[in-house]
Amino acid sequence: MTQPIEDQVRNIVTAALAEDIGDGDHTSLSTINPGTTGKTRLIIKEAGILCGVDVAVEVFHQVNPELKISRFLNDGDIIHPGDIAFTVEGEVVSILSGERLALNFMQRMSGIATHTFRLTELIKDLKTRLLDTRKTTPNLRILEKYAVLTGGGINHRFGLFDMILIKDNHVDFAGGIVQAIQAAHNYLEKTGKTLHIEIEVRNYRELDQALEYGGIQRIMLDNFLPENLRKAVEMVDGRFETEASGGITEKNLRTYAETGVDFISIGALTHQIRSLDMSLKAV
Repeated sequence: MTQPIEDQVRNIVTAALAEDIGDGDHTSLSTINPGTTGKTRLIIKEAGILCGVDVAVEVFHQVNPELKISRFLNDGDIIHPGDIAFTVEGEVVSILSGERLALNFMQRMSGIATHTFRLTELIKDLKTRLLDTRKTTPNLRILEKYAVLTGGGINHRFGLFDMILIKDNHVDFAGGIVQAIQAAHNYLEKTGKTLHIEIEVRNYRELDQALEYGGIQRIMLDNFLPENLRKAVEMVDGRFETEASGGITEKNLRTYAETGVDFISIGALTHQIRSLDMSLKAV
């Protein structure tokens, strides 16, 4: 992770520890003798793609910088039941205080990475690439989008600030496809910003308008059935990037990808994820 990302992760962990520990882990403090030391290991209980090791390490080091962590697996590794990702050794109260939070991060991030990997494998021989969305857990977006990358997916825009994505409501309130694109260009000229413009279209009529006017980098084809999507991709004919969205699941993903669309965005990569099973046990 780069330095800015490391800083954001550090802040996320700090806030999460404050939420979880409060004024103390009173269960551990009341049941474990002060100064007791021990060793635990992170055991994988389900096959998948590992993600979140760096975040777990940050959790334990914020709880107690003197804890010793020995890593055996890294983010992106294919994992199987019984694998040991790492061990944590040192003051037992500190280990137990960070246990659940470290697991929460790793289980969710590994679940996202695993699901993303499973979907990307379905279309790996095609040109279409899988995108995530902004349908993420508030304040955890950086972790969830990192997990998508770890699983082999591609990040779409990070937030509302790094590109212009004109969706159906924008089009309707602006008065139409052309008006919305014109307004976006006027805004960029006025502010001096350099941002890519993507516009969502809902039918062939709106697609024709977007193609005729231009001034965009990508067209999102929203809720097009596969046969209609194929025709739409042919209409675009490589002039702009194409993205399919809406109603796409693991079952029909390949059918959509076979239309030749450049990207497919799936919100479920991050917002409907089952965490991967793992646990921290004493050695």
